[in-house]
Amino acid sequence: MFTFTTLASGSGGNAALVSCGNTHILLDAGISAKRITAGLHALGVAPHQLSAILLTHEHSDHVSGLRVLTKKAGAPIYATHPTCQEWYRKNRCDQVNDLFRPQKAGVGVQIGALWAVPFPTPHDAAGSVGWSIASASGRMVLCTDLGHVTEEVRQAVAGCDLLVCEANHDAGWVRSGPYPYYLKQRILGDYGHLSNEAGAELAAFAVEYGTKQVILAHLSQQNNTPVRAYETAARRLLAMGCNPERDISLAVAPRDETGPTYCLKEAAVC
Repeated sequence: MFTFTTLASGSGGNAALVSCGNTHILLDAGISAKRITAGLHALGVAPHQLSAILLTHEHSDHVSGLRVLTKKAGAPIYATHPTCQEWYRKNRCDQVNDLFRPQKAGVGVQIGALWAVPFPTPHDAAGSVGWSIASASGRMVLCTDLGHVTEEVRQAVAGCDLLVCEANHDAGWVRSGPYPYYLKQRILGDYGHLSNEAGAELAAFAVEYGTKQVILAHLSQQNNTPVRAYETAARRLLAMGCNPERDISLAVAPRDETGPTYCLKEAAVC
């Protein structure tokens, strides 16, 4: 069975587990190793059973638990070469550095029963990528932390069974909120984060190409709510004739706790 579960998803930290049989991949490690370990144990997986850790980029909300977690896990860490270099520059930990397996965007790697391919994402981080992960029974795509949707992103998303899609903020709330000007510009810029509307467009594109499960992710704590993100995406899907309560599975990943486990090809929560 090919499954996906978020352990946390938001501006405060991100981590998720992809499993297929005895293959277990951790996607990002942006919460404490203690929380990651607890989340894994709740899913029946111990840290030493991880087959690999895949990183999207080196920002703290995606790597903050990595150093401590590797003491328990010891799994190879796949990330782009710029991400590996930047992480080491900031942390100077040889134990983690020895586990890095630099991966070029667009080049896949076989990890047990799963085939993982990173694809470039436009974000203000070194070598930022999303991940496409496939098994014999389906394919999922993690696509968060990007300021706009590129052709490479569309190509990676098209035809996937499950899409984890960024819906970071309500653009109007960011503009009218208390953030300093430079931070507003970063969030709203081409190398920032997708708004609810932009995320909804990407979700609609994916559904048009056959996606049956969409999980809205990486929501801002200050500039978004799960209801706001869901309603924006639902309206866009309804406009294209897709009922999100009947035709597909549309959900929002919890920010600070483990979410439901989704089974690919079954279009349902396990």
